Amino acid sequence: MTQDRRRALTPEALTMMDTIARTGSFAAAAREMGRVPSALTYSVRQLEDALDVLLFDRSSRQAMLTSAGQELLLEGRRLLQELDAVANRVRRIATGWESELTLVMDDAVARRAVFDLVEAFYAEKVEGGGAPPTRLKLRVEVLAGTWEALLHGQADVAIGVPAQSASSSIHCEPAGELEFVFCVAPHHPLAKLPEPLTAAQIAAHRIIAVADSARVLTPITVGLLPGQDVLTVPSMATKLEALLRGLGCGSLPISMVRRHVDAGRLVSKTTYEGRRSGVMHYAWRDTGHAPGLALAWWLDRLRHDTTRKALLEQHEGLLL
Repeated sequence: MTQDRRRALTPEALTMMDTIARTGSFAAAAREMGRVPSALTYSVRQLEDALDVLLFDRSSRQAMLTSAGQELLLEGRRLLQELDAVANRVRRIATGWESELTLVMDDAVARRAVFDLVEAFYAEKVEGGGAPPTRLKLRVEVLAGTWEALLHGQADVAIGVPAQSASSSIHCEPAGELEFVFCVAPHHPLAKLPEPLTAAQIAAHRIIAVADSARVLTPITVGLLPGQDVLTVPSMATKLEALLRGLGCGSLPISMVRRHVDAGRLVSKTTYEGRRSGVMHYAWRDTGHAPGLALAWWLDRLRHDTTRKALLEQHEGLLL
């Protein structure tokens, strides 16, 4: 019975229902569809038998839909639109656009800049009109977890990886330098100590650390001193919240904390390490073939100095 219903709900049957409802009569629908009214009536009865429902009120001289007929009409129109959308998407993908592209970003990358790029991507007009047919997937990882997603085929592009990969299947380019600043809340004990802070002074207080999200690769630990108490958090945003509450000390990208330092909510301190920064990279997988149009679009944007700078500096809109 289920198979009979599925076979009955063809695009042709749904189009027939739409035409009858739109024209208001079987005769008018038959003329528009190039069929004789009796053939159209027979097709409707076959559809009703397959679904075991009455779609039209036979007591009316007009083509009046029953409640079941109204529901089929609404759902049928939606299904026809989806079929058209799928057909258009397949045609566009045949021109070279990937069906899906996954981008993984390190948690230190500025979300605002990423979404500026996403917005620009969707604003592109492809052949035949409309936005690119590629479905975008965004992932956020931390430190080695960002590399891991790319190396294990879980992402096509990685943004904000801290070091170059040894894999020959990965292309890697520098995105720019990310500078970090050591911060504490104004009421934290380290806030009043003279600078630069020594390793012993820092080790005596809890550090806030963002957990490396790697599951297979060896996790990277940054800034943790031997014997130091640590509060591990899942993201840069939660680390910032912990620092603002005075729950510990730690370093964050200077662009992420600048407004809090300027407002007096955090105090930046120089340490025995001096200026701390690292070169961030963007990388993508080498499949041995020319990149698809979506990947090519992202790589073209990532080659721009202004784009790379924004990805490392536009943290002003970070919300807690």
